[in-house]
Amino acid sequence: MSPRLKEIYLKEIQPALKDQFGLKNIYMGPKIEKIVLNMGLGLDGNDSKILKSCEEDMGKITGQKPVITKFKKSVANFKTRKGSNAGLKVTLRKNKMYEFLDRLVNIALPRIKDFRGLSPKGFDKFGNYTFGIKEHIIFPEVSFDRADKVRGLDITIAISSNSPEHSYALLEKLNFPFVKKGDN
Repeated sequence: MSPRLKEIYLKEIQPALKDQFGLKNIYMGPKIEKIVLNMGLGLDGNDSKILKSCEEDMGKITGQKPVITKFKKSVANFKTRKGSNAGLKVTLRKNKMYEFLDRLVNIALPRIKDFRGLSPKGFDKFGNYTFGIKEHIIFPEVSFDRADKVRGLDITIAISSNSPEHSYALLEKLNFPFVKKGDN
């Protein structure tokens, strides 16, 4: 079965973006290619118990087993060794990506305490959007009681588009809660 958000994108959002930007066909419009979630563990990466716990939490959040990332070089000031565990990452594509996006926008983001919206300044020059979440426990799949420590997540949404304006329009149509210009 196809995800709900994917159906909405194909039937409503894609044609609307084509008309909005005056594109020749619907395939020229912006499209989400992948979502990358990253959880940096720092010094906790060496503790196998903490690593296992975070790996389970990321697996529950995304529905996919995370990859353990390693440090590329040793830095004495950060107490890191080359080749030791740095954190976890997951790359979501296709149906899992749309399901995660649906849960993120409709369930997880509204659960953030004192949430006023996402910053529209998180776009790079290629149109990809990146933002951070301070608490991974906002996802309903993660048990608040079982989590040993509240950790942060970086979420990058890779979008195939010509400009950040096209990407912004796509995410706005997907109901992303951006901060409006007058709200402070």
